[in-house]
Amino acid sequence: MSVSERYRQAWESYWRNTSDTPGEAIWDADPSLTAAPHLELLTPHMDPSLPIVDLGCGNGTQTRYLASRFERALGVDLSSAAVEHARRADTEGAAEFRQLNLTDAAGVRELHDRLGDVNVYMRAVIHQSDAPDRRPVAEAVAELVGQRGRAFVAELTEESKTVLGELAQGPDGPPPKLRRVLDHGLRPADAADAEVPELLAAVGLDVLAEGPTALAQTERWADGSRVELPARWFVVRRV
Repeated sequence: MSVSERYRQAWESYWRNTSDTPGEAIWDADPSLTAAPHLELLTPHMDPSLPIVDLGCGNGTQTRYLASRFERALGVDLSSAAVEHARRADTEGAAEFRQLNLTDAAGVRELHDRLGDVNVYMRAVIHQSDAPDRRPVAEAVAELVGQRGRAFVAELTEESKTVLGELAQGPDGPPPKLRRVLDHGLRPADAADAEVPELLAAVGLDVLAEGPTALAQTERWADGSRVELPARWFVVRRV
């Protein structure tokens, strides 16, 4: 079994065992906490007339928000089960969804040929990809933005692994949403902090803006406060 196949099966298993209930996935936060503030950071650098593609869209929560801000929004995910979730949730047909493995260079190229240059939204994909897949994921971003598009990339930092470790060490062990992630063999915050900007540069992406942030989760601490995972965001273009 290839590394990518192990990763794909882990995600298929995760999404097949996830209900359509909003927020059941630990990262399925309301767009007001995620895509909305992220879009504010991307907007000064982008051409809003281009379509936007949400890479690693999961159940499509953020894609549906992006569809309210762009004439055309497409969500893609490695998992067919995730795409099925996304289509069921999009009752008004605001966005488009399709299954796509970002390490499939031919499939990514075909998507660019069909859409032309696009803006990209990618939240927390590289950090949990298997190491051999991380550069192909970054290459997919470069392919899709082309010369006119811009991308917003947000990735967990190494500090997030410490936060997740603290969350897992509660009196009852990992809370249910985190336990499901771990039980399916997914590995959040697995990339080193320096790796993400190095990858972006290596595939010909120039950083226009960047900064620290925290990615809101749907899990809460014992005191009721929201779990937020340290992250860093980048707005990039192709050189």
